[in-house]
Amino acid sequence: MAGNLDEPASLRRLAGIATRVIHLAPPANEQSGAWWRDFRTQALARTLGLRTPPRSFVYASTSGVYGDCQGALVTEARPPNPRTPRAQRRIDAERLVRHFGRRIGVPVSVLRVPGIYGPGRSPNARDRLLQGAPVLRPEDDVYTNHIHADDLAHAVIAAMWRGRAQRTYNATDDTQLMAGDYYQLAADIFELPRPKRVPRSAAKQELTLNALSFMNESRRLSNVRLKKELRVRLKFPTVREGLIEMKKLLGPAPG
Repeated sequence: MAGNLDEPASLRRLAGIATRVIHLAPPANEQSGAWWRDFRTQALARTLGLRTPPRSFVYASTSGVYGDCQGALVTEARPPNPRTPRAQRRIDAERLVRHFGRRIGVPVSVLRVPGIYGPGRSPNARDRLLQGAPVLRPEDDVYTNHIHADDLAHAVIAAMWRGRAQRTYNATDDTQLMAGDYYQLAADIFELPRPKRVPRSAAKQELTLNALSFMNESRRLSNVRLKKELRVRLKFPTVREGLIEMKKLLGPAPG
C-alpha cells in the first residue's frame, strides 16, 4: 500500500489498518517560514489518529539532536541541544510522535540513531577512503558513533515489541572512537592507504558543508538502556567486527 508523506491525503488508507508502525522517513528539506517543522511526521500522526490506533509506534530520530557534547558520555537523560536545522526538525518530529502517543494511548519508542554503516549503505567507509577524503588531525578530531544496519534493524524490532511508552533509546554500538581513528581502522581492514589528516582550517577547504557538520560535534553515546530495556544483543558490538564483515561481503577494494 503506497502513500506519500508529502501528500497527506494519500495516507488515509493506513488509518485503522496499521497495527504496528515503524517510521524511518527523514523530514523534508527546509521549508520557508517553518524550517524547524517536520510536516511528514505530522501528516502520518494525524492520519493514524483518525481511526483505531496502532499498538506500537517506533520512530528513528538522530543522535544529532544532542548537539556538540565536547566528547562527553551521553545518556538519554541529557537534554537535547540541536545545532543544525536538520536536527531541529528531528526534535520537532520527536515532539509530534510523543504527543501522538500520549493523546491516543500508543506506546511510542524514539531511537536516536548515529552513523549507520554496512554493505548496503552508500557512501560507506570504503567509498570515502577510495575518494581520498581527508580526516581531522588528532588535536582537532571529534568522537563519532556508529551502528551496523543489521543491528539497527534488530533494535527497531525490539522497540516495536518491548519499548516502554514514550521512551527514548540511543541505538548505538559499543565503539568509542574518534572519527579519524575510525577511518584509519577502516583503511587497515580494507587494505587501503590511510586518509590524510588535516587541521580543521584545511578541512573547510576540502570537504562539503554536510561532511563538515559531522565534524563540528563530539559525543560518546551510551547504549546501556538499549541493552537492558530492549535486550538487544549486538551482532557487531564494535565497528571492527562490522567492517571485517563488510570486507567479506564487498570483496577487495577496486584498483
